[in-house]
Amino acid sequence: MVTAFILMNVERPRLRTIADDLLAIDGIAEVYSVAGPFDLIAIARLREHEELNDLVTERVAALEGILSTETLIAFRSFSKKDLGLLWDIGS
Repeated sequence: MVTAFILMNVERPRLRTIADDLLAIDGIAEVYSVAGPFDLIAIARLREHEELNDLVTERVAALEGILSTETLIAFRSFSKKDLGLLWDIGS
């Protein structure tokens, strides 16, 4: 499973519409509006890296109102439930 974070700057009046459009795209799992240098972050979950190129360049960046994108690919996932395993020395 490939997880990527797609950071976007969008036309602000279209923010809600773009978020809805993103959620309609296969491979986009979640969309967040955020504070800071970006307006939206979409979380993509795909089977293969090759799918990510098509998703970002042909589907996401092609949406009307998206001004720019920056994509981050996750290497490893850490969560609260996994943190206990980091400190577990076994029995």
